[in-house]
Amino acid sequence: MGIFKFMTPEIIFGTNALSQIGESLLRLGAKKVFVVSDKGVLNSGWVELAVRYLKDCKLDYCLWTELTSNPKDYEVEKGVRTYVESGCNSVVGIGGGSAIDAAKSVALLATNSGTIQQYEGVDLVTRPLPPMVMVPTTAGSGSEVSQFSIIRNSKHKVKMTIISKSLIPDIAIIDPQTLMTKDARLTAHTGMDVLSHAIESYISLAATPMTEGYSLQAIRLVANYLRPSVASQHNREAKEAMAMASLQAGIAFSNSILGAVHAMSHQLGGLLDLPHGEVNSILLPYVLEYNLISCPEKFKNISEAFGENVEGLSLTAAARKAIGAVKELAGDLGISDSLSGLNLKEEQIDFMSHNAVHDACMTTNPRDMKVSDVKMLFRHALGSDI
Repeated sequence: MGIFKFMTPEIIFGTNALSQIGESLLRLGAKKVFVVSDKGVLNSGWVELAVRYLKDCKLDYCLWTELTSNPKDYEVEKGVRTYVESGCNSVVGIGGGSAIDAAKSVALLATNSGTIQQYEGVDLVTRPLPPMVMVPTTAGSGSEVSQFSIIRNSKHKVKMTIISKSLIPDIAIIDPQTLMTKDARLTAHTGMDVLSHAIESYISLAATPMTEGYSLQAIRLVANYLRPSVASQHNREAKEAMAMASLQAGIAFSNSILGAVHAMSHQLGGLLDLPHGEVNSILLPYVLEYNLISCPEKFKNISEAFGENVEGLSLTAAARKAIGAVKELAGDLGISDSLSGLNLKEEQIDFMSHNAVHDACMTTNPRDMKVSDVKMLFRHALGSDI
């Protein structure tokens, strides 16, 4: 076993954990807080509640919601200008992955010079960021505990993967109640995103004994609780379990990185501005089929985490049960098994495939992947025979 690092923020988890936001910021030395969210979360009432807790702690704030899904580079630049002009000294992100990634990138540029494009890659941040507290309202991206920020390059229509330990928030506040305002479709897509994080972090080349335990437990929780969470907005047990699954998968992938599913989905999201969770859920079974031969023992463990009976089966047969379980879960949630409904054109595959092999997440995929292999997987997922 080689040397490895393992990093997490301070974590506050549980019903009504949002009430800790003001006190948490005071401990970090906050004076005026830059609150980043989006219109959907604003309408759900969670931002209003968070602001009330800030006021209770006599904290001033500036609310900024000028971002969209798959946050764009120019949106981040606007956010930074507003941060500086408002005189803030700390950052809060409230929402899904888009709001939290945008908040982290605003914090990055608030204390580091240049443009967000300059930080694409690994460990390019040189100056400390302002204090950051992140509050996820989906289960979810895991960005509230990760060293990732994903921002869309609007000029080149690609997603930039920014990885730095500086992007790990100081405090993550996870309140499962926030999941109760999400509809079934969003719950399904974000939940399958959690599963993709858990599986890809588990089979990652950078996985460690520390990350593997979190990854497997997250898979077990998704297998048992995603269906009931999608079925009812008010199933408190399911919401708590999925919040925990998202947290554990986020901790795992922050420390072990991901794989080809995310390397490919970043290209689709960047080019066509598509929902990240939906794209991941479609691509996951195709990439798993490709990766199966690289680590069948781990695939067998995934099968068992899903509750599959593998007794008496060959290693390959037991491993393949994992792929079947993923497909069955997605099917039960009404998620498509094809990219054909997402306006992807055959002629766009070449561009995306060349970009995917250079994505930071591809470096830890357990099986080597050439441009031709990525093209093949995109075409299979599109339902093309070419």
